[in-house]
Amino acid sequence: MNFLKSGLQTVLGSQQPNQAPSGAETVELLVERVTSSTLLDDRRDACRALKALSKKYRIEVGIGMNAMLQVLETDRTDCEIIGYCLDTLCHVTSPEQFDEEQDNPNVTANIGEQFTEIFIKNSDNVCLVLGCLEEYDFRVRWAAIKLLTNLLANRPKEIQEIVLVSPMGVSKMMDLLIDSREVIRNDALLLMIQLTKGNGNIQKIVAFENAFDRLLDVIKEEGCSDGGIVVEDCLILMLNLLKNNPSNQQFFKEGSYIQRLAPMLELSTDQDQAGMSPQKVSNLHCMLQVVRALVCPSNPQQVISSCQKAIRSSGLLSAICNIIMASGVPPDLLIETINTIAEVIRGDGQNQDYFNSFVAPCDPPLSAIVLLLMSMVNEKQPLSLRCAVLYCFQSYLYRNESGQTSLVKTLLQSSEQSTAITSGQLLCRSLFSTDPLSNWFAAVSMSHALLENPAQKEQLLRVVLATSHTSKPVSLLEQCNQLLQQAHCKFQSKVGLLMLLSVWLSHCQLAVRTFLSIPGTVAYLTGQISANEHGDNEYLVQGLCAFLMGICIQFNDNSVQEHQREFLCQLLVKRIGLDTYNKKLGEVSKHENYSKSAKQPQIRIAATTDLLLDYEFCRLFKALEAVITKTVNGFSSGGENITELTLSQEASGLVAQYKDIIREQDARLQSLQQQLAHTEAKLHELTGALDQSHTSNRQLQDQNILLKAQLQAASDLRQQTLSSSASSPLHLLPAQGDRQEALEKWLSLLTLEQQTDRSKIAYYESENSRLLSELEQLRMRVAAAESKANESGTELDKLRKDQEDLLELLTDQESKMQRYRMELKRATGQSFDEDDDDEDDELRAIEANDGESGKETDSTNPTTTTTNTSSNYPGGFVC
Repeated sequence: MNFLKSGLQTVLGSQQPNQAPSGAETVELLVERVTSSTLLDDRRDACRALKALSKKYRIEVGIGMNAMLQVLETDRTDCEIIGYCLDTLCHVTSPEQFDEEQDNPNVTANIGEQFTEIFIKNSDNVCLVLGCLEEYDFRVRWAAIKLLTNLLANRPKEIQEIVLVSPMGVSKMMDLLIDSREVIRNDALLLMIQLTKGNGNIQKIVAFENAFDRLLDVIKEEGCSDGGIVVEDCLILMLNLLKNNPSNQQFFKEGSYIQRLAPMLELSTDQDQAGMSPQKVSNLHCMLQVVRALVCPSNPQQVISSCQKAIRSSGLLSAICNIIMASGVPPDLLIETINTIAEVIRGDGQNQDYFNSFVAPCDPPLSAIVLLLMSMVNEKQPLSLRCAVLYCFQSYLYRNESGQTSLVKTLLQSSEQSTAITSGQLLCRSLFSTDPLSNWFAAVSMSHALLENPAQKEQLLRVVLATSHTSKPVSLLEQCNQLLQQAHCKFQSKVGLLMLLSVWLSHCQLAVRTFLSIPGTVAYLTGQISANEHGDNEYLVQGLCAFLMGICIQFNDNSVQEHQREFLCQLLVKRIGLDTYNKKLGEVSKHENYSKSAKQPQIRIAATTDLLLDYEFCRLFKALEAVITKTVNGFSSGGENITELTLSQEASGLVAQYKDIIREQDARLQSLQQQLAHTEAKLHELTGALDQSHTSNRQLQDQNILLKAQLQAASDLRQQTLSSSASSPLHLLPAQGDRQEALEKWLSLLTLEQQTDRSKIAYYESENSRLLSELEQLRMRVAAAESKANESGTELDKLRKDQEDLLELLTDQESKMQRYRMELKRATGQSFDEDDDDEDDELRAIEANDGESGKETDSTNPTTTTTNTSSNYPGGFVC
């Protein structure tokens, strides 16, 4: 303090004794000195003093903010004074409260936000700070980064808009990431995290400023997952750039950055990960979130598919699967890993097949799916882990007909056929356990094996259970119905069973017929719908029963006596009433859990009581609610509209089916046309290659003939030379020794030329043979291409003919509809109303029969023979 007082006396001049200025007066004098002094040293000393006072007298210093801005404009060349001004402004706009101002009653919690609002009224002020980022001096650059971070924390949207319109504003910030000084780089990361939050335009600019390369380089330098907090900051910034930004997601995939993520997630499965540091857990958690941002179900399907393929081909999926098999993995990381696997395999057949083939390294070996299901149905496991496993299993079955078929097949197997634990056995055992949550998890899991798969709905009707050694076996559908009607059935168990039955019976007339044939089902449903119990839970069960009853009406083929569609509608109208039925049906969509569950496939709950409705069930309810209401209400006019409505619905269903077939054939037609165009282009290419081969072959043949002629001429010349030399007079020849030497040289030269010619002929002959072979292969490929083109053309003609036939059938169906409507209108003069008394008697008889057959009977849970396994399974699972 003595040093500060002496400094102030130097700046302000000497003071009279006992007349020390107050803090506000001191600040005011310093601000005046900054604005009025002509000497740079005086202004620098004043700015240094203001910086020292800015924490304790923040309000007073903030009032003189314009003096700091003036210095930023006029004294840009002096790094020291610029650093003092930036530090002072950083203190003034800080969102946190300093210790020095704790006793000041005038300082409010949002004082920094208020000064930020004043600061950004003139956007040029922010541009001045952005310009300071270009200064390499540490004092200036670091202070500018901290000031911008404070401004973004207080007014993020306004600062983002200013940075967007500022020339090279984002580029100046991106250059900070390559600064060799770690303090600058690390604080720049925090600045970029604030800047990129919730602004897609800035995210795109940052991504195209080579951000991913720079971030991945920093992560690698810092040690990947073993690095410190800097790695986490890099991943958080990367997550900001990718989340809900399809453009950046596609850019990330096309830039081959997914391949660079794979080594960062590799863990050794033969080492215990229990000693993993908290920072490494955070780093791996952020890496998994980056992967999930690429394949989030809310992303465009094209982006999801391309990223899923890249994740599989790069080995990243294998690395993620290995994490759940490693021992000692912390629970939070394990849950995030399972959720990541769920979204990577969701809807991708090859990824689903890979996950199905993944085997846990344990004794005896178990598939990863079975191991996860064992944790899901174990009531000792954390709820968040069980929900994550359910999400993963649902994603495995999503649009996976082979996976759905395999699951149902495991239910059809007897205990003698297989001694290993199967997924079907686990689910069936949990469906009838005493734990309500296990009932719910098993019912929802089994319902996903039936989604959009009518064939498996019929196959599941064949599943038979042995409830005890003395009683006869019952079907799975009967057992579900019995459990639903038992008095001790818990609320969550009822909800799970009703959702399973609704999915099972929808769009499957055989399942509806079998369900209605079970004694007591209609009486139970009508009793639940007409019940007067109050409460959110009771309303939800009543609404689900009303929905199940509506499905039995909508998909009824009228093959069950006394339970045809018309009789069931009469029962609802006379015994319950349309208003009551519609009100109970609407209770499902009014429930608060419905809106939460319908938002996303992943289950996000805070407590076990929130575990009620499933995402896919909500989609089914939304699709069928209006149709069921229209069908049931169509009977209110006395039975006439139900017939017309039935015809209309059946015709509409048939028309929709024909339209789907036409759409499918159109898609196939376009695919075949593309294949035909590709085949024709390939045929044209092969034809050109064939012509070129013909030309090359002819040229080689000509060269071969020419060389043979040259060889023959050389041979003839040699013979002629030998004969002439033998018959020549001795006086015309050289001496006897010289003549012999010359003759030998001449003969050796001719022999060498002959050998050379022969080697050339052999080479060209082999080349000719090779080209002839290639020519034959090209001819075969051309023939195959022509055959494929002809087949494609034939198939196109067949598809066109099928389309024309379907369109004719569609037209005929519509004409029949018009004729039916005309006949119904002409028949309106006839009386469709029966005697009310007789009708009531008939309805009473129906209900009496249902009531007698629907009396509760003691039913025991199915027992299945299982192998007692006490092996220690990997991944921290308790089985």
